[in-house]
Amino acid sequence: MAEKAVLAADGRTLKDGGTLHTCALRLPFIYGEGSQILLGILNRALENNSVIEYFSKFSVGNSMYVSNAAWAHVLAARGLRDPKTSSNIQGQFYYISDDTPHQSFCNLAYNLSKDWGLRLYSGWSPPLPLLYWLGFLLEVVSFLLRPIYNYQPLLTRYRVTVLNSVFTVSYKKAQRDLGYKPFVSWEEAREKTSEWIGSLVEQHKGTLNTKTQ
Repeated sequence: MAEKAVLAADGRTLKDGGTLHTCALRLPFIYGEGSQILLGILNRALENNSVIEYFSKFSVGNSMYVSNAAWAHVLAARGLRDPKTSSNIQGQFYYISDDTPHQSFCNLAYNLSKDWGLRLYSGWSPPLPLLYWLGFLLEVVSFLLRPIYNYQPLLTRYRVTVLNSVFTVSYKKAQRDLGYKPFVSWEEAREKTSEWIGSLVEQHKGTLNTKTQ
């Protein structure tokens, strides 16, 4: 709905007499230093003997480094303001990604943190159909409790489906129209994010040492 509204606003006359030009960027999961999603995954892993939950075993998708996502926005803004390129960009949508290898969210977390001793869970995992119906049951419980309590289940059918789907995109259209190419390589993105993760691991160790004293 938000993207539809943004694209529909293209060509709208502004109060100062100017014309608004818009386009939409479709971004995958964004990682990097300070990522709150990664932070949650890593904190749970550090509290579980450095074992990362393997909740997206069957997924394959794009992820991209935060600086590359920001760079795509800069290029889109420049392109919309340039009379030579604006007409080709107006009202268009663009998938944006970078050269981060296609992998699941859990494998990404592992590849970014394995230098610090974190590892993927290798034990038994419930089959997907069971997880799907468990998600359905939790949604029913949420619905029944709604009049008296706002219960938001962590496991839902939508989450099970999304986290175990294959969905990859290409940024060739953005490369053609916006001149986009990744500003930061996968190797550099991994190194920078891994350094941040290392600081979390050291902080966690310091907290454990304080508790045992």
